[in-house]
Formats: sequence, structure tokens, C-alpha cells
Amino acid sequence: MASREIDGIIDGILLPCHHTRESETKHMPLNDARIRALKPGEKPTKHGDSGGLLLVVNPSGSKLWRMVYRYSGKQKQLSFGAWPDVSLAQARAHRDAARKLLADNNDPSLKKKQDKIAKAEAETNTFAALADEFLEKNTREGKSEATLSKKRWLIGLALKDLQTKPIGEINAADILVPLRRVEALGNYETARRLRAVISQVFRYGIATARVNNDPTFGLKGAIIAPTVTHRAALTDWESFTKLIRSIWAYTGTNETRAAMKLMALLYPRPGELRQAEWAEFDLDKATWTIPEERAKMRRSHKKPLPPMAIDVLREQNRHTGNLRLLFPSSTSIERPISENTMNLALRRMGFGKHEATSHGFRATASTLLNESGLWNADAIEAELAHVSGNEVRRAYHRAVYWDERIRMAAWWAERIEKVWGDTNP
Repeated sequence: MASREIDGIIDGILLPCHHTRESETKHMPLNDARIRALKPGEKPTKHGDSGGLLLVVNPSGSKLWRMVYRYSGKQKQLSFGAWPDVSLAQARAHRDAARKLLADNNDPSLKKKQDKIAKAEAETNTFAALADEFLEKNTREGKSEATLSKKRWLIGLALKDLQTKPIGEINAADILVPLRRVEALGNYETARRLRAVISQVFRYGIATARVNNDPTFGLKGAIIAPTVTHRAALTDWESFTKLIRSIWAYTGTNETRAAMKLMALLYPRPGELRQAEWAEFDLDKATWTIPEERAKMRRSHKKPLPPMAIDVLREQNRHTGNLRLLFPSSTSIERPISENTMNLALRRMGFGKHEATSHGFRATASTLLNESGLWNADAIEAELAHVSGNEVRRAYHRAVYWDERIRMAAWWAERIEKVWGDTNP
């Protein structure tokens, strides 16, 4: 085969065939002066450099870098951008990189497309984008609004540092920055929870094939461990008696007084009571069914209502029975009383934060019911919605202890009524 038929293929690079001294001069390696002197014609003209690198001058005056080569027997072309945005030196560097790929039997055009896709994916799969997807998944799974709000707030603490970073490029050192900032404020528990929720975002990224590992794993020992403090609770009958008498004598709003009474009588989680809706109560059947979207264990929880609790509910119904919520906020009937309402009431009654909290009613009931020796420990756990394990076991506990829970609720209310009645003959 003649050399001009071979078309000048050297090391995978397609070189133009030269037939005249004029064309040989035209295809001498380029330099900056020659490039500046090139003028547009009626048709695009190609000006070769070396190794397949060309500068195409269009009639419009644009000067575009191209590289021609052969791969798997096919003529192909790469684009490197426009001169002068891409200089001669930069164009040659792009050409050399492409030649290296060819030497390793890789197609530069395919590699360029792959890099473009990877870059687009990286720009889309930022920490903020993945965190939004993670929160949306939590919403579809029926997580409570309180849980979602906490996660949004925690993720917001990290966005300043991680928001636009591609998820696959974030390392442990990047994550340590927002953790240290929170830790510096003395908020050690918040820093611990922030690390946990960032980890949840990364684990979601792993599950959806956007990232390969969770860099928070190595940070477990990097932040200061918070001191564990148990919620304050009154765990003896003498102290609890003082609290009961203070609650029934409380002169605050009807909503707060009723809420405090029901906390003492039913010991639910404070959020479950604050957000309670009238539709959840069947006073004729003496039951309160906490829906799964608000119950902590993500399953509905039915509680028996003793007569004393029903009396409190009927009285409260006179005030808010025409509304959706039992305990609407003073600023909006569509929002419940705040998390601090009951704790502030306890402070006004003279109980410090180290003595009693709204959540502490659960610890009080658990301690005193167990100490009574009258009730099966599993029945107490079922009433507190602490039962764990598989669905069969949970259903078994709900069914087998229901009658005992009714009797236990009545006994507990009678003890409270006796405490209150002793001071009000």
C-alpha cells in the first residue's frame, strides 16, 4: 500500500497527507504568532500542529482546536475548545493526554464522554441534594413531623460546609468541620446527633449507589462524648404526692392544667399528648389510640382510659371539643401547645428542672408500678409502648396484657384520686 494511501497513520494518530511544498508549509507546527495571523476564508480551513492536533478557522472568525485519530479502524475526532480561551500549550497538553490513552488502548472520545457524565452526576449528587432525598424518603415512610424537624435542623448545621460538595468527594476531615463548630459551643450531644444524621445521609447514598463508604465511621471517637443525664423524675410516692396536689391546684390555663393531669394519669410521651386530636379518643369505649405517625415506635398504640381521665377529657371537651386538637396553641388553633408549656408549668409550681419534667411522668409511673409488685413487668412495658421485637411478639403483648392494663390504669388513677381527695374532703 502506498504511503499516501496509508494516510499517514502513526501511533494511532491520523495525520493529513501532504502533496505540495505549500501544503507542507501550511502544516508546519503552529506557534502563537502564526495563530494570530490566521484569517478566516469563505470555507473552514484546517491548520495542523503535530500528533493529529488541528486548529480549524471558521468563516465566522472562530478558531477551534480539534484532534483527529483512528481507533479500532475508525477515524474519530476530539474537541479541545476555542483559541484563545484554550492556548496552544493547553491544546498540546490535551493532545498528549489523548495520545497516552491511545497508547493504553483506550478511546479518548469515550473517556471524555464518561468524564462528562461523571462530572454531571457529581454536581447533581451533592450532600444537600442527597440529604433532601433522604428526608423525602423519611417523609414517605411516615416519620413523625417532630423527627423530621429535628433531622432538618441537624442537617442545616452541616450545610454551610458540605452543601455543594459532591457526596463522593466528602471525607472525614470535611465532616469534622461542622462537628467541631457545634462542639465549640459546648453542644456535645448536638454534635453527636449531627454525626449520626450525616451518617444516615451517607448510608442512604450507599444504598442508592451514589457513594461507596460512610466517612463518619472513623469520627466516633473524634468528638467529645456528652455526659449522660437522665430526665428528672419523682420516683417515690411522697414526692409524687406533692406534684399531684400542685397539678390539681394549678391556676394556669385550662389546656395546661388538663394536659398536666393527663400526663399524671396516663404518662404518655409528651409529644403524643401535646399533638393529640379528638378523633383519637373513644370516650364511650374508654380508649385513646395514638396513630402510628405520631407514636415513637412507628406503630399505633392503644391506651385504656380510667374514669378519672375520662372526666378530665370531658371537661376539656367543653373548651376545645369543636376543634381538631385537644390542646391548641394560644396563637393558632391549628398548632398544639409548645414543648415547653408543661415544663414551664412545673417550674411555676415550684419544681426545678432537676426535680421534674414532663417526660419524667413516664419514669415515675414505671418505677412506682413496678415497685407495687401488683403488675406484670411486661404489662407495664406494654402500657409504656416499650415492647420491642417482631410483629408477632408485639401483637401478643398488646392482646394478652390488655385486660391487665385496664385494671392497672384504674388502680393508678385511684391512687392519684386518693392523693388529691385526701386534701379535698
